[in-house]
Amino acid sequence: MCGRFTLASDLSTILKRFLIEKARATPMPLYNIAPAQQVPVILNDGGRVLMEFRWGLIPSWAKEPAIGQKLINARAETIREKPGFQRPFQRRRCLVPADGFYEWKLTRTSKGKIPMRIRLKSREPFAMAGLWDSWKDAEGREIRSFTIITTEPNALMQTIHNRMPALLSPRDEAVWLDPAAEASHLVQALKPYPAEEMEAYEVSKAVNHVRNNSPHCIEPAAPQPPPSLFDAAP
Repeated sequence: MCGRFTLASDLSTILKRFLIEKARATPMPLYNIAPAQQVPVILNDGGRVLMEFRWGLIPSWAKEPAIGQKLINARAETIREKPGFQRPFQRRRCLVPADGFYEWKLTRTSKGKIPMRIRLKSREPFAMAGLWDSWKDAEGREIRSFTIITTEPNALMQTIHNRMPALLSPRDEAVWLDPAAEASHLVQALKPYPAEEMEAYEVSKAVNHVRNNSPHCIEPAAPQPPPSLFDAAP
């Protein structure tokens, strides 16, 4: 799954990288993005527009918004079958800009699960494939929300987790936002990103708490000193 990510890049970098024509959201930098937060996403609205949606998709037909807590991710293999994702896949696709995402790696040591940050070796921002929808309550108040699509892990992610977000190449970004794109081309874009272009490193457990949103979250964890001979058991 993908349950946390980062957008530590400044706004000008995001606007240039994704060829955005209009920006209606500027909450950056973000070092520890979590579900239920308002997050920048990119739509095709006669041009690329940066807007702010809630993470956790609430289908238009939902009775309560709480369903969004369960729909932070959508599996690439089943998005054309699941009721909550069928219509957004056809008409409401978006890009979720990021420059890293977190996953917790299970270890066989006393450290338990350790937080890892995964990013491109180039350190450049990238886009995760997303779907969005619009929901209104009884008073007509609207919530626009989104989900991040996940796919099978590449060789790097296999050592960390059994899923990864569907990162898109710049070419596939254009396909994903194209309202006339064929479903077969869209599905082909949801493949594991090349592992040789990515890297992962351990970060502080500060990311375990959603209230933490500082550069400390993305800094490499302090290396542990080797055991001393004097610490060894007799």
